[in-house]
Amino acid sequence: MVTKEELIKQLFEKGILLNKELLDNSSEATLTDMLTKAKSEDDLLVLNDDNLSFVGEQKTLVDWHEIDRYRVEAEKERNDQLYQTELQTPRQVNLNTPDISSMPGSFSNTSSAFKSHLFSSLETELVDQGASIFIEPNNEAILSPNKNIKEDSEDLTTTLLFPSNHKLEVVYSFLIEPQKFNPGHFTTLFASRYNFIEKILRQRSELQGTIAIGRLLKKKEKEKVSIIGLVENISLTKNGNLIISLEDLTGKISVIITKNRADIFAMAKDLVFDEVVGLTGTFQDKIIFAEEFFWPDVPETNEMKKSDTEEYAIFLSDIHVGSSLFLKDEFNKFLQWINGKVGNEQQKEISSKVKYVIISGDLVDGVGIYPGQEKELEITDIKGQYAAFTDLIKKIPGDKFIVICPGNHDVTHIAEPQTTFYKEFAPSLYELPNVILVSNPAMINVGKTKEFSGIDILMYHGFSFDYYVANVESIRNGGGYHRADLIMKFLLKRRHLAPSFKSTPYVPGYKEDPLVIRKIPDIMVSGHIHYCSVSNYKGVTLICGSCWQAKTSFQEKLGHDPEPARVPLVNLKTRQVKILNFN
Repeated sequence: MVTKEELIKQLFEKGILLNKELLDNSSEATLTDMLTKAKSEDDLLVLNDDNLSFVGEQKTLVDWHEIDRYRVEAEKERNDQLYQTELQTPRQVNLNTPDISSMPGSFSNTSSAFKSHLFSSLETELVDQGASIFIEPNNEAILSPNKNIKEDSEDLTTTLLFPSNHKLEVVYSFLIEPQKFNPGHFTTLFASRYNFIEKILRQRSELQGTIAIGRLLKKKEKEKVSIIGLVENISLTKNGNLIISLEDLTGKISVIITKNRADIFAMAKDLVFDEVVGLTGTFQDKIIFAEEFFWPDVPETNEMKKSDTEEYAIFLSDIHVGSSLFLKDEFNKFLQWINGKVGNEQQKEISSKVKYVIISGDLVDGVGIYPGQEKELEITDIKGQYAAFTDLIKKIPGDKFIVICPGNHDVTHIAEPQTTFYKEFAPSLYELPNVILVSNPAMINVGKTKEFSGIDILMYHGFSFDYYVANVESIRNGGGYHRADLIMKFLLKRRHLAPSFKSTPYVPGYKEDPLVIRKIPDIMVSGHIHYCSVSNYKGVTLICGSCWQAKTSFQEKLGHDPEPARVPLVNLKTRQVKILNFN
């Protein structure tokens, strides 16, 4: 049993404040249960009677920042009824597992692999009922990708419209023209990144008096200061304190973070090379003693957008056609379902409402990707792999948009942003009229109408994820490869898909850093790590796709534990997230 004092201390260390009335009226057993549940909540700030029912609840996708905003708005209006009404929203978006008693006898519910997280998944084994797949005729769709990086620009947005009137826009997708790169290209890239993120950080009230490092170093007196800089170096002193080197366009300065400040020390331990960060502290003897850090982050005011039309987007990744470990039977179950031929009535209804199929890279297993791969290939020719993939994907009904970006196993350059697949190796992909090929990363907008601005989906395969699992302690200790949501939160907080230069190869031939997250997405989707994950961060739905390949010998050596044949799906009207299990 935990005492009241221990509970207060442990919650405070996690950054959670406890309501006094709740504390006074709870038994030791209740307090212990309360602590266990609260530890699973990343963004909870205050624990009180109102939100206690949501804490640790496995059937609700909770945005604690949104609940806090409800409380503030109610206080402003002096209207507690408003708060209680708004508080019903999380209760109304429960993600319920279907009742097994309502399913045919050949169907079985399997336990969710995600019960430790903020959602409950619909995991139903889909059984072939003997019906043949009918493939609807494809409709025409033309894509002209654009390499520029600008926000909300009419000439950069390609709109595609099917006869059914559901829309898809390519907000941005990158092209690169062959050229010789020099150090100046990299300088431009980093300067662009710094200038954009600095602009965001300067909007913080704490950083409005920010001073350039070059100017600060000319000062002699001790004073409180705020600066914005790029992390050039991180080291540990012999006394166990952290010292980082920050630089801007005018100079470089050392910053000390003392281990005695446990809160800020924990934040500083998650700093990575090359990220842009703001801080306040005390300047003395050419050194800053840090007191608080600030990241560009997603604004607290960001709201979860919902479509006015009930339609679904589903998310696939890491299909790995060509591998001898490709899960053919499971993928064929998926194809049967998307054609409405298997599943209970609810599942068939969902399949009919799927309008967007998003595939986040690694369509094929590739050739020569890792040592000894040739021993695990069923199709050893790269063209043959893409032909086999196309034969599968064209079985998806033609009234659905299929949007595909490449991954590190695909036939394009490894450096990011990766442009679309080389046509000479994957010609069949370009022949499918309902397939839209985009770069990695890319942003698309779906479901836009005259009354609704649409849902922005940021697609990124996730090659940089390996670096952050290995180098960020909070991610590694929080679940590592099983918690892609932690990685995506980390990147959103920094507004960059690969803040450390070492985390992924770069193509530097752009005037603006293409991996900066300039526009906040409504949905961020990734793949790469072969383990499905879903979460919510400040109104942004985070989805990591599953895979369609059994564990390889290479993954075995790396200690990876894939979870294949899951398909996350999002109801764009309710933003409800479910997982279909085809395993």
